[in-house]
Amino acid sequence: MIRAFFANRKWFWWAYGGGILILILLYAQVYLSVKFNSWYGGFYDILQKTGQHTFDDFYQKLIEFTWLAILFILAASTLNYLSRLYTFRWREAITFDYIPRWRHVDEEIEGASQRIQEDAKEFAKTIQSLGLKITRAIMTLFAFLPILWTLGQGIHIKYMENIPGSLVWIVVVLTLGGTIISWFVGIKLPGLEYNNQKVEAAFRKELVYGEDDKISYSSIGTLTELFTGLRFNYHRLFLHYGYFDLWANLYNQIMVVIPFVIAGPSLFAGTITLGIMIQITNAFGKIENSFGLFIDNWTTITELRSIWKRLREFENNLDKYAKAP
Repeated sequence: MIRAFFANRKWFWWAYGGGILILILLYAQVYLSVKFNSWYGGFYDILQKTGQHTFDDFYQKLIEFTWLAILFILAASTLNYLSRLYTFRWREAITFDYIPRWRHVDEEIEGASQRIQEDAKEFAKTIQSLGLKITRAIMTLFAFLPILWTLGQGIHIKYMENIPGSLVWIVVVLTLGGTIISWFVGIKLPGLEYNNQKVEAAFRKELVYGEDDKISYSSIGTLTELFTGLRFNYHRLFLHYGYFDLWANLYNQIMVVIPFVIAGPSLFAGTITLGIMIQITNAFGKIENSFGLFIDNWTTITELRSIWKRLREFENNLDKYAKAP
């Protein structure tokens, strides 16, 4: 999966050159996010103190926002286009690494067609999606942690007055704690996803055989039995996703309110302005989203772990049953 793309000279420029371009565009997005955060401070201060500013000040802020938005849109659109091409090239590398090896195997490997076609596609697609999010999250943390540390100097939190960077420590503890809890709440999901793919493959295989021979395959009884197993597995999976979603939604709603609860007293005491409060909530949200990446994408991570497990099993079978040279 990895070597087929990154250790193959054929794909060198796509794997590394394309990767570098993607990193540059991600950095541009994070840089513009920092600029937006600074813009929020000035813009909301104008709204809070309209008597001290003119309409020209307000208008200039809107012009500034427009240029930032245009640059952000261009960077995001280019990144999406390039990352889709990158994903397809990775899928192509995996596919044509598997095909020659599969053709030199005498034994029938369960779900081989699904592994080569569907799982290779989903692996590349999921890795691209999660890879972008994780890289963006790391860059965002490096950019916004110092901002929140500085902005938090004007916030007075009971019992934490003498702790430097108290806002940063609060968001770090809450998000890491939430991630650990999520791990335990969703610990059964990867295994259930893996089992689902096995019964899906059996059902699909019977249908494929039935396309050529409906007399020997794809009887109503056989398909009903296979689909009953499919339904049982999905019901178990939905149940476990149900209580995980309950926890994830509760966590997300709590984290929306936290920065307002923390910064609100300082705003009404006059120690910070409305612009500073908006900057704090924006920076807090950026950091929380970065640390909370695994909570928000737990379903995707679960699917990736399941795909990885299936492809590793397939690769091991290819090696195990390979013809002797």
